[in-house]
Amino acid sequence: MSGTTRITVTLPTEQVTELRKLTDNVSGYVAEAVARQIRHQLLGDDLRRHQEEQGAFSDEELAEARARIFGTVDGADHTDAA
Repeated sequence: MSGTTRITVTLPTEQVTELRKLTDNVSGYVAEAVARQIRHQLLGDDLRRHQEEQGAFSDEELAEARARIFGTVDGADHTDAA
């Protein structure tokens, strides 16, 4: 496990109340949410950069991406043996 740094975060009271209903490990929950947001931001940056360099994604590329993400193409399940 990587090192940790203790910080203070201010959240609306209502969010903290709901968060405590969801988990006893608030730090772990928040760390995972931050990690997910960072991955989302980095992926978005990569996709924008790719489109700037290669042009917009074609309908076929978008369909393939959706199939890989959701595991289906036109309602049929297609999985690659990777």
